Amino acid sequence: MTAATGPTTGAGRDRSAAMEDVFSDEGQASSLNLLGHAMAELADRHDDVVVLSADMGSALTELRERHPERYIELGIAETNTISVAAGMAASGLRPYVLAFAPFGMIKCAEQIRTDLSATMMPVTLVTRLSGLAMGYFGTSHHAVEDLAIARPITNLTIMTPADNNAALGLLEASHDLAGPSLLRVSEGAMPVYDAVPELPRGRFVRVREGADLTIIATGVGVGCAVAAAADLAGRGIDAAVLDAAYIKPFDAEAVLAAARATGAILTVEEHNIVGGLGSAVAEVLGRHAGELTAARGGSSVRVASVALPDEDLEVGVPTDLLEHYGITSAAVASAATELLGRVRS
Repeated sequence: MTAATGPTTGAGRDRSAAMEDVFSDEGQASSLNLLGHAMAELADRHDDVVVLSADMGSALTELRERHPERYIELGIAETNTISVAAGMAASGLRPYVLAFAPFGMIKCAEQIRTDLSATMMPVTLVTRLSGLAMGYFGTSHHAVEDLAIARPITNLTIMTPADNNAALGLLEASHDLAGPSLLRVSEGAMPVYDAVPELPRGRFVRVREGADLTIIATGVGVGCAVAAAADLAGRGIDAAVLDAAYIKPFDAEAVLAAARATGAILTVEEHNIVGGLGSAVAEVLGRHAGELTAARGGSSVRVASVALPDEDLEVGVPTDLLEHYGITSAAVASAATELLGRVRS
């Protein structure tokens, strides 16, 4: 992937006005309030639900008002929060931990592996502001390595919703999961689902049919992929879109079926190009390269990725950073046409 020389801004744009203050009342009014409301509703339906906050209490006002005895604030102590949640789960409760994405998975890998996964504790870590969503706070606040850290942890279910409706569906489904889980919530995602969808564990969802290539996307990438597919259709290119709502268990069957059907796969994610969705797809294709080539009459399957580069990333307004690094529908459409050009040449 080729990046530009710096984050893009419109002429005369007021950068301070463009920056969403994620800690203000206005900044909390969108996906964060939706998430907080959903967790309060989850507590209404399930008596065993408790919610632990790692300095994310502004999202949980509704829960505190309705179930104050089931809210615990631990502040900027993410690792301790996971261990406390493990103890509560061992006592028969169903804990949810709400944390900032730059600190939740990255700081807590040891606690998740040892306290949760090794013991199959049913704790769900909900991380908000993933990817580049806190890009103007500095590189310490980028959350672009979390999937790569999470994927090798045994017994950990990994969910990456495409939009708010998908987040609601996955949050509800998480209550009945055996063992620990990670719900990686993205910001500013384009709507993909008109209503709360059914997202079977470990299965990709076919959002759009297509015969020329398959775009497999996750998180904010799904909305980009859907918009790109619509653009490509106007140019005579028929692109299928799969929503990788679950990164683990990983839907290898869907990847292989797409490879056989179209012979070209493009992955899209707001994550480092190393270790995320693109890597998982490439691993499946590599393990089955021989049989896929045989099934396609000697033709190999081509794959490409739209992702963040494995380099020091810029700091700036999240929307500018996404534009700069090509996590947009236009960049996805361009990558798709380039991939098809290689396939057909």
